[in-house]
Amino acid sequence: MATSTDTLTQHWIDGEAVAGSGSIAVVNPATGATIAEVPRGGRAEVDAAVLAARQAFPAWSSTPVADRAAAVLRIRDGLKARHEELAQSITAEMGSPISFARSVQLGMPMATSKGVAGLADGFAWSEEIGNSLVVREPVGVVGAITPWNYPLHQVVAKLAPALVAGCTVVLKPSEVAPLTAGALATISAEAGLPAGVFNVVHGTGPEAGEALAAHPGVDMVSFTGSVAAGRRVQEVAAGTVKRVALELGGKSANIVLDDADLTQAVKVGLGNCFINGGQTCTAWTRLLVPESLHDEVVERAVTASAKYGVGDPTDEATRIGPMSSATQRDRVESYITRGVEEGAELAVGGPGAPEGVSAEGAYVRPTIFSGVRPDMVIAQEEIFGPVLSVMPYSDVDEAVAIANNTIYGLAGAVFAGSQERGIEVARRMRTGQVDVNGGAFNPLAPFGGYKQSGTGRELGRYGLEEFLEVKSIQL
Repeated sequence: MATSTDTLTQHWIDGEAVAGSGSIAVVNPATGATIAEVPRGGRAEVDAAVLAARQAFPAWSSTPVADRAAAVLRIRDGLKARHEELAQSITAEMGSPISFARSVQLGMPMATSKGVAGLADGFAWSEEIGNSLVVREPVGVVGAITPWNYPLHQVVAKLAPALVAGCTVVLKPSEVAPLTAGALATISAEAGLPAGVFNVVHGTGPEAGEALAAHPGVDMVSFTGSVAAGRRVQEVAAGTVKRVALELGGKSANIVLDDADLTQAVKVGLGNCFINGGQTCTAWTRLLVPESLHDEVVERAVTASAKYGVGDPTDEATRIGPMSSATQRDRVESYITRGVEEGAELAVGGPGAPEGVSAEGAYVRPTIFSGVRPDMVIAQEEIFGPVLSVMPYSDVDEAVAIANNTIYGLAGAVFAGSQERGIEVARRMRTGQVDVNGGAFNPLAPFGGYKQSGTGRELGRYGLEEFLEVKSIQL
């Protein structure tokens, strides 16, 4: 594992590893051991990185689109070549089970980078509207601020389209899981990305993050994280009226209709709740079922939950590892306790550490609550852990009303006897994406939320357009 002297744990500014002052410990949540340290960057480092990005912008933005897309594909090749190393790093720094790290934590950035690079050739970079030539040009220097739950994918989902668009980037990765961002910087250099096009500044949100969001040399901020932090980013960025894209939290509902295949609905639904230990913004944490089927669905969910073994994330058989940190474990525990206090019935799990795990690890018990009311805190707030709330409804209108009754609108699901009926209900849900009968994730489809789940869209053509300005030239 990297030490504090490796380039993985330094800033990356203008094509070089840069040592910084101060340090932030990177802790393995499965063991509680410090595995690396990153410098505690602030305004000075952000200033240097933004200057490098601004100086690199003219040449990079004028580089042919095909060459920019080719650079993204070379970065993807670099990720592929270091696939196992990166998967193990993610497991070590934030606790994602190794099998999930290999398949999803690495699979998603591979797919998204390939997808956006493939769009470059056929994209409408210019079009004629009447006597106007409408052209799309890069927005400029992008400040990217990313979270710890998908530490590589969340970066690539911003970096790849920004590079194809012709933007330069300054990244502030999560200090909880920063190591893969450092690895990505070295991979980008090996792929031939010019100095200053991609820069990394480590540090905390209130220091490095706010300095980046407020910087007058940054033309756009793309942020993924909590609603509270997103509000702060928007406030700070408003001082220079820069573009802001926010991908925030969720409290996604899985509506199971009375004619649905219950076996599929429960199996897929539980998997999408417990995915990455529940530390996923799109997790289907509310399972809405007809009153007449409530008890049967709870029984099925409890049975299915037995397959989600909690343990050492380096074990191939582990499906739920530790939470990303002791702080996150305590947060999830507090919500589980709150659910009990509010009167929700514990169907399985509950407060306290699971059996057979390291006492030093940040583990929680996968938990299912039944009979959850829409006004309960556990039904309204994002827990970000393996906690499922089963909620009964009387008819479809009430189900839709419950699904829409939170500040969030990021994702959701419908299970129905027919696709047509599922789509009908999906259209009524105020959320950015809805899976019908387990529809597969599409890395080319727009990803983002309604309401306080954010603004803007990532992935595919829509994600590319986020990093472009539109200019009209009258002829």
